[in-house]
Amino acid sequence: MFGYKAASLNRAIFLCCFHSTGKFSSRELCRMSSNPVAAVCQVNSTPDKEANFAACMGLVEKAKEAGAHMVFLPEGFDYIGSSQEQTLDLSETLAGDIISRYSDLARKLNIWISLGGFHERGEDWKRDRRIYNSHVILNEMGHIVSVYRKCHLFDIELPEKIVSLKESAFTLPGHSLLPPVQTPIGKVGLGICYDLRFPELSLALLRQGAEILTYPSAFTMATGKAHWEVLLRARAIETQCFVLAAAQVGNHHAKRASYGHALAVDPWGEVLGDCGGTDVGLTLVQIDMEKLRDIRRNMPVQQHRREAKFYCSMD
Repeated sequence: MFGYKAASLNRAIFLCCFHSTGKFSSRELCRMSSNPVAAVCQVNSTPDKEANFAACMGLVEKAKEAGAHMVFLPEGFDYIGSSQEQTLDLSETLAGDIISRYSDLARKLNIWISLGGFHERGEDWKRDRRIYNSHVILNEMGHIVSVYRKCHLFDIELPEKIVSLKESAFTLPGHSLLPPVQTPIGKVGLGICYDLRFPELSLALLRQGAEILTYPSAFTMATGKAHWEVLLRARAIETQCFVLAAAQVGNHHAKRASYGHALAVDPWGEVLGDCGGTDVGLTLVQIDMEKLRDIRRNMPVQQHRREAKFYCSMD
């Protein structure tokens, strides 16, 4: 089943939500839009890489059918392992099978794809068996145009919420931020999941010209309920950017579940699309750059920002 609605600030934004049991009709297709269309996906990855690829491929195909110019898949789109050992064993390099298959898919469908969190083997894999959490951008020719490696690693203990994760036990932190990527929908600044909690990252991307921020994620149930939407809306409001956040949803295995609610947020902080907390699916949203320019012109926050040293004056 699917639903759709119109949302507006200065002008109408059309979106629709597609779930795995439904199809788009001609009324819901976004082909006639004068604005580029992004598809923000919600998936339920397991340790089964073949099943995960089949599910993600189906969503990318549906997004293309609906007129999307770029598709966003979440962190762990390739798999979510049931143990540290399995997570490491299933990892690959950028030259491996998984990225190759997605490159072929992008080229076949002539569409850009954001692979939001790939388990990439580190440079010294044979020596230390550690990986990167890598956000890979493919263009419509299937070429890798950017690889951002997650800088902030999720190490957290919340006994009262039964949450205990230590990403740094087997994951290497990225060495640097990357400049936004020019895509068919605008200039996209790359983050991954826990990066969402660090406004310094989003502001750095804004200074480099970002118009869209993306945070592909696998938020836990506890942190998702408490912080997911409010953090995404905050990042959109403070940067006056569109924010697109593909998400994992549901039970991945006996030890882990994700919150879902893949979101698209506009530069005013309005939620344009929400995939909910139960189903695999996607939301389509028009990226209205005129709306972004209007918001930035009418409330010129960035012009009012003081020089960097001012904010360090108490240090």
